[in-house]
Amino acid sequence: MPFGSYEFAHPHWLWLLPLPAIVLAWQWAIERSRPGLRFSSVAASRTVRPTWRVRLRFVPPIVRALALSFGILALARPQERNVSRERHAEGVDIVMVLDTSTSMRAEDFRPNRFEAARQVGAEFIRGRTSDRIGLVVFAAKAFTQAPLTLDYDFLQAMLAEVEVGAIEDGTAIGTALAMAVNRLKDSRAVSKVVILLTDGQNNRGELSPETAADVAKSLGVRVYAIGVGAHGEAPFVIDHPFAGRQRQMVKVDIDEKMLNQVAEVTGGRYFRATNNQALRDIYAEIGELEKTRIEERVYTDYAERYARFLGPAFALLLLDLLLALTLFRRFP
Repeated sequence: MPFGSYEFAHPHWLWLLPLPAIVLAWQWAIERSRPGLRFSSVAASRTVRPTWRVRLRFVPPIVRALALSFGILALARPQERNVSRERHAEGVDIVMVLDTSTSMRAEDFRPNRFEAARQVGAEFIRGRTSDRIGLVVFAAKAFTQAPLTLDYDFLQAMLAEVEVGAIEDGTAIGTALAMAVNRLKDSRAVSKVVILLTDGQNNRGELSPETAADVAKSLGVRVYAIGVGAHGEAPFVIDHPFAGRQRQMVKVDIDEKMLNQVAEVTGGRYFRATNNQALRDIYAEIGELEKTRIEERVYTDYAERYARFLGPAFALLLLDLLLALTLFRRFP
């Protein structure tokens, strides 16, 4: 039973705490009913001021009641509990795969698909705590931008350096997925995950996405595929050699059937993001699906503290005895 900062091993003794007050009331009643000496007149005694012993005659009963109260608390065995926790985190290994083909400059997202994907990806990284995260970027070819790491500041810096157009244009989804899976093949994490974000169809590379998905499945890697792009057409800015920068509408052509198949084969899911908020919600959902498992062991140590109450109880009893034999000694 908790009481302030204490817990009591035998709380049933606390039911006796009203007893000291009952004893005080009983003693007061006895004093009031005790017969005195009869005098023909007490008028003369009314002018006599009571001594300090008379004024303090209530002290011994209070001391006795306090001693009894402390004794009851000591019998209840007050204890202080010292709790220590041992936490063990089993993180998730995640490789983020980001499409950097020129189609990612489409402006159906704000300011465009690529910048939205990079911003939401950075938010996702900031929300992880015990997970190793790596980054693979791709267009016609795939490159490891950052290996699996717990250094999120380094990872954010590597993500900030990614640019559209730095790699030969194209969309090698199968190659990028295979590279991400290869980064996870030696992982001992409980959960191994690839988050694949693209806006197109596989048109480059020697390895098909389906084959890469089969490899991922055999290694226990789950793939969450995200197709980014509005339905229908999306505005796209091109640099015309004569007319300069021009905006034109381009058909959004995401191979959703392939992405859904890749995700299902590996035990993951496919998502379609049509705007910034939808993309943010998808990453949040993936974050909920792939939570770090934390094991916690609690060790409790109880320290006996009855001496803190038993000592004052004996001291007060001794004080009561001394007062009864000296200052408040009564003669029959």
